[in-house]
Amino acid sequence: MVTDTEDSLLASDHGLRLTSEQDALDVLSSGLQGCVFELSDLIPEYFDLANGIAGATFQKFINYGFRVAFVIPEPESCPIRLQELIKDHARHTVIRFFKDVESARLWLRSE
Repeated sequence: MVTDTEDSLLASDHGLRLTSEQDALDVLSSGLQGCVFELSDLIPEYFDLANGIAGATFQKFINYGFRVAFVIPEPESCPIRLQELIKDHARHTVIRFFKDVESARLWLRSE
């Protein structure tokens, strides 16, 4: 569980981005207990599931039990494969998707 006394959970506040599998390792070594990624923290092709970037970074976060929240304000306007990924992670213990930052923070601070 992430507590209210910790620094910001926003990736951008810590200079963190997801552009490659290596970036997941940087996130894991950041000292954070969880992290919120907004679309601006990701390369445009991050969720192009064919390139494997999302899958590789997801696997790292899952392996280490590092909780990550992705903020996607309008998931219904995303490509169908991404919509399916979002639905598949609706109750995931490590990776979830939210429409706003506050909901993502609340989840990271829960459980």
